[in-house]
Amino acid sequence: MMIAITGGGTGGHLNIAKCLLQSAKKQNIECIYIGSTYGQDKLWFENESGFKAKYFLDSRGVVNQKKIAKIKSLFKILQLSFKCREIFKKHQIKAVFSVGGYSSAPASFGAIINHIPLFIHEQNSEKGALNSLLKPFSKAFFSAFEPIFCSYPVNEIFFKTARIRKELKTIIFLGGSQGASFINALALKLAPKLSKKNIKIIHQCGEKEFDFYQKAYEKLNIKVDIFAFDKNIYTKIQEADLAISRSGASTLFELCANNIPTIFIPYPYAAKNHQFFNAKFLKDKNLCEVFLQSNLNEDRLFQTILILNLEQISTGLINILKPNGADELILYMKNIINL
Repeated sequence: MMIAITGGGTGGHLNIAKCLLQSAKKQNIECIYIGSTYGQDKLWFENESGFKAKYFLDSRGVVNQKKIAKIKSLFKILQLSFKCREIFKKHQIKAVFSVGGYSSAPASFGAIINHIPLFIHEQNSEKGALNSLLKPFSKAFFSAFEPIFCSYPVNEIFFKTARIRKELKTIIFLGGSQGASFINALALKLAPKLSKKNIKIIHQCGEKEFDFYQKAYEKLNIKVDIFAFDKNIYTKIQEADLAISRSGASTLFELCANNIPTIFIPYPYAAKNHQFFNAKFLKDKNLCEVFLQSNLNEDRLFQTILILNLEQISTGLINILKPNGADELILYMKNIINL
């Protein structure tokens, strides 16, 4: 049996695609990948040997385009959906699993047009425009934030390296796979205070600003474990006792899986403010702290860092999700299409 996994654009979507690939192979299901030449799809999967085949199509986002560009993009997606028909036929695809993002559009529409079962995973608390449109046509729609709960797919390594935090010795600043200028600047401002408290700093700053912040820390004479991007980010998170992070869904649940207490600063311009609502999911359970970028008070944040009950939050995170989320999704898909 062979299925197609589609979608991406950002690390959050692609993380789920990778988890689904791993789980499918465990259940003797072969996979192909259909993504885009834009975004991070090729960076993640061009050399991924787990897929039987990989296709990177010339697909782009529609939502933020102007009228004429939007029409052209929609027409392009329609063209590519027919190209996907040929791909499905070539590999005898039995189901299409979308992880969302604009690069999932051609294969998802192609699945609907060709009457191939479509399964969708929505990573965020607020549904994206494409997933909202496709949901009524899907065989199943999965979300960790929906009333019918499914455990969010997280790489099992985050569970295997999890530990209960009790004392603040190391803090990690996470801006996501592409970095976050606001969190980068915040980390630099807090660095002298943290250094005085003998708190070690780990800082993921993204490629664009790496050189600037590396030199800035050197000028301050503060030793920091600074890096642009690391596919094995779990090694950095495992070392830390507290995280300050954006609240994209994949990052949020990876931190949960590793039982690390986190102060979230949601990206304020995310579609439908979904990062705020992602963080609110944990805040409502008293399992994180949330600061808004628009009115963040650095002194108050620093005091929160020092007084946070790490052990209480870390222990509470154990029950947020199960380690076999992707396995559950693939098994559900198999049962639905009687394989």
